[in-house]
Amino acid sequence: MYIVVIAWLYVALMMAITEKTIVAGAFTFLFYGLFPCALFVWIVGTPQRRRNRLRQAQDIASTSSPSLKPELDQSDRRDTEHD
Repeated sequence: MYIVVIAWLYVALMMAITEKTIVAGAFTFLFYGLFPCALFVWIVGTPQRRRNRLRQAQDIASTSSPSLKPELDQSDRRDTEHD
């Protein structure tokens, strides 16, 4: 995916360099290169961000589960089920 973005930005940069003024070149690079690439990366990366968010929620849920932690009722913090 990133090779497509790099190639497109290169093409947009070459188009911007050939413009007659710096302002036209900047607008060409922004509107033909940077903004479309940002939109592309955002849309294509949405499933991965969703998977990362779900994995993070599962990790938090599994570490905060009370059934996995031993009960520490005594004042000396020893495991009550061990004795």
